[in-house]
Amino acid sequence: MVPRQAAYDVVVVGGSGVDTVVRVGSLPVPLADSVSVGPIREWPGHTGGNVALGAGALGLTVALLDYIGDDWIGAQVRERLAEGEVEFAPLISPAGTRRAVNLVDAAGRRMSFYDGRDPAGLRMPRDHYLPWLRRTRHVHLSIMNFARFLYDDIEELGVPVSTDLHDWDGLADHHREFALRSDLVFLSAAGAGEHTPALMREILREGRAETVVATAGADGAYLLTRDGGPTPQHVPAAVPPAPIVDSNGAGDAFVCGFLYGRLAGRDVRECARLGAVAGAYACTAPGSTALISGEALHAADRIGDDVA
Repeated sequence: MVPRQAAYDVVVVGGSGVDTVVRVGSLPVPLADSVSVGPIREWPGHTGGNVALGAGALGLTVALLDYIGDDWIGAQVRERLAEGEVEFAPLISPAGTRRAVNLVDAAGRRMSFYDGRDPAGLRMPRDHYLPWLRRTRHVHLSIMNFARFLYDDIEELGVPVSTDLHDWDGLADHHREFALRSDLVFLSAAGAGEHTPALMREILREGRAETVVATAGADGAYLLTRDGGPTPQHVPAAVPPAPIVDSNGAGDAFVCGFLYGRLAGRDVRECARLGAVAGAYACTAPGSTALISGEALHAADRIGDDVA
């Protein structure tokens, strides 16, 4: 495949798949032989797909490079990305398309059972990804193992790169290279808990990142930059415009809002506020279907300015 656009705002690498969402009364689920639940739904997306779709909904020109299976699950991914007008350049993995089963309680909280299934030796050929990397303003790497092997070429091209470590506790080796070789790092405070500020400082100290953002759900987010002092700045959570239904994809939406602001030249705190607005919006519909538009993001941002 060859790129269809002369230039891209964001190229996302890795992280597509399908979530099977099961709504339960509470978490953890009581031990029982059988539990009655509501309708079980399948939502194509996953972290890379969600970032690509969310960035596209904001009006950015986006491409997604990834491996999927030659299976009915992969067909769902293709269809969803086509509906979202995301340029998708997939390669076929013999292991099939990634999946997850997500339990979601009445408050919208989730517990995910993730089946990554990529073979350890999977690699993306340079002649597949380089044409897109040469045409983009920004690269976002999902933490698929094969994606780490793109860093040398990304650095040589001088393209800014971000990643989302999700619930990294600071110990698992898989995440470390992504943490230390990205210019912009996102993570969830759920992984490191009270050690999150120390982990953010470690990423800045040991790696190349200029900015680290830790999302904290209803508590908002925390922002740390090289020139902002040792204490992370708190960014309040945005108020969702409708009742919370499902937190699937909220962190990915935060990334989209932040990147949208960054590519528009906004300062990092404004970018984080845009991320908070997009993340709150994502919680108002099932699965990862609530994708905020650029117009709605700007309108909510103006309301936030008025409230402040």
